[in-house]
Amino acid sequence: MRIILGVGAGIAAYKSCELLRLLTESGHRTRVIPTPDALRFVGEATWAALSGEPVSSGVWEDVHDVPHVRLGQTADLVFVAPATADLLARAAAGMSDDLLTAVLLTARCPVVFAPAMHTEMWQHPATQANVSALRDRGAVVLEPATGRLTGADSGPGRLPEPAELLRVALRVLARGAEGLVPDLTGRRVAVSAGGTREELDPVRFIGNWSSGRQGYALARTAACRGAKVTLVAANVALEDPAGAQVVRVTSARDMRDAMTTAAAEADAVVMAAAVADYRPEARSDSKIKKSGAAPPPLRLVQNPDILRELSSHRARPGQVIVGFGAETGDVLANGRAKLAAKGCDLLVVNQVGGGLAFGTSDNEAVVLGSDGTETPVPRGPKETLADVIWDLVVSRLG
Repeated sequence: MRIILGVGAGIAAYKSCELLRLLTESGHRTRVIPTPDALRFVGEATWAALSGEPVSSGVWEDVHDVPHVRLGQTADLVFVAPATADLLARAAAGMSDDLLTAVLLTARCPVVFAPAMHTEMWQHPATQANVSALRDRGAVVLEPATGRLTGADSGPGRLPEPAELLRVALRVLARGAEGLVPDLTGRRVAVSAGGTREELDPVRFIGNWSSGRQGYALARTAACRGAKVTLVAANVALEDPAGAQVVRVTSARDMRDAMTTAAAEADAVVMAAAVADYRPEARSDSKIKKSGAAPPPLRLVQNPDILRELSSHRARPGQVIVGFGAETGDVLANGRAKLAAKGCDLLVVNQVGGGLAFGTSDNEAVVLGSDGTETPVPRGPKETLADVIWDLVVSRLG
């Protein structure tokens, strides 16, 4: 695949060196087009050495090749990282005062912007209007990460980590021509991931084997398809997906509160987390010690049924609710019963145990619809299942 890596004039340009290395190591021919001022942060020699391709920033270089037209016409993906406030403004206005903005005008492939700037610049109404304009035209503009910025500042505006940006690029490329139409643009989605923990004492808890990989794949894929994503993560040790706002929780009750808040503005809700059905009736404030005698019985009480609550009390008309059912035994029979009991629109059911589903990079499932449909998804990467789920959600959003 031919990728154009556009680089704006921001300090985060140093991260794009690593992104370039990852793209080329993934087998993609990647040409860097920096803005003229971006070369103040990382020089032309660095980009050329890492890419093995010529580096140009102005429209007057190699004029006989008409690069300002040819590069955009032949690219499979244009990925801009970092996208500064100035670059977003020029792209939204349709300007072509350097090679990168000219390529953006001629590109007929998916275009992804990864913004990076100070919080005040990102939140300014002018920047938000430019972002909306670009999204309306079919570009994917990721939400920036939250964290340390230049100097002592911290907040939203940080460029996501290169490994996560690579995953976004690969997801968009995998969609091919479908990536030209980010079909979740303008939609808000809420996704849960991971496994909740219910404390017995300050040391021990009741939990499960969920790694959060499927929920993270869902969040990442939704962001690649244009959605504004809130990801509620329970005890997950994974890098934040690029483009998602991550809310961290521990217990089922924490997740209930966070998902209720996120669902209030969501067009679609996907409960991919493994939520504990029960919690200890009482939590000990100190570590429970062995006494030599038999331990006292562990009394459990039910946790809230988050999926059923969200399905029964939908925050918005037309909201699509998706649940997950990790099952053993007769998976389909158990899944149909659970779908009826929970009241959701779609239920993703899969076999667990014996190295399946939990903690793996792949998954196999059947997506049951409340309309009686069944969509089998053969074993494959969790991102593939995520795309199938979002396809089904989009068809129900209307």
